Amino acid sequence: MQRIEHHASLGGKQEVWQHASRSTGTDMKVGVYLPPKALAGEKCPVLYWLSGLTCTEQNFITKAGAQQFAAEHNLIVVATDTSPRGEGVPNDDAYDLGQGAGFYLNATQAPWAQHFRMEDYVVDELPALIEQHFPATQARGIFGHSMGGHGALTLALRHPGRYRSASAFSPIVAPSITPWGRKAFTAYLGPDEAAWKAHDAVQLIASAKEQLPLLVDQGEADEFLAEQLKPELLVAQCNQVGYPLTLRMQPGYDHSYYFIASFIGDHMAHHARALG
Repeated sequence: MQRIEHHASLGGKQEVWQHASRSTGTDMKVGVYLPPKALAGEKCPVLYWLSGLTCTEQNFITKAGAQQFAAEHNLIVVATDTSPRGEGVPNDDAYDLGQGAGFYLNATQAPWAQHFRMEDYVVDELPALIEQHFPATQARGIFGHSMGGHGALTLALRHPGRYRSASAFSPIVAPSITPWGRKAFTAYLGPDEAAWKAHDAVQLIASAKEQLPLLVDQGEADEFLAEQLKPELLVAQCNQVGYPLTLRMQPGYDHSYYFIASFIGDHMAHHARALG
């Protein structure tokens, strides 16, 4: 791993690292915030952030204001890119497919399958690197926004025991039936819609093997609410099977990082309680 940025922040350090990924076959960049106790060599829990469509690691580390709360709770916060990137990596002219739109799954279809293995990267490779190179415990939480909210929910549900906490801002909860999800799943996973259900939070809730209390914030003024996000479907499924969910509909808030920054402290506290 090579450190390419480092900035003092609230008694800790915000860094950006680059490394060659065996999962994606590309170089990957990752933001790492080290709180004061980590800088002093004390091991700290790790909270993984997954961003939404078009984002890199920079959006979260520069706009969310998470460093204040990471320092307060002594959490290492790791923000990855949203897909593999670079020359030779497949792409699409649209913003919602290809580079910047990995959907946190392992693609099975050409030309995406060689590089688009973001599930392996986020769940296995990246934690191993973080726990090797930083003073990190194996207590992990995961959260994200929009496409990253989808990723946080589905990866937590698909990998019981891997995370102790999960939350999301404006997640795509039912990608199997929404335009963003259907487009990405057709490209990455093929036309068999049965395969899509394994990456759909609403579908996964029904057969979940563990219950991590979920915190979800959703802006009522979100321009994507009705067509792409559909939080009411997550509520209905959780109610049906008794899965613990706190959904907060926030009046006046949209899909932007202004929304995330307004409630990031609540999410960090939610994870801190679970991560100890």
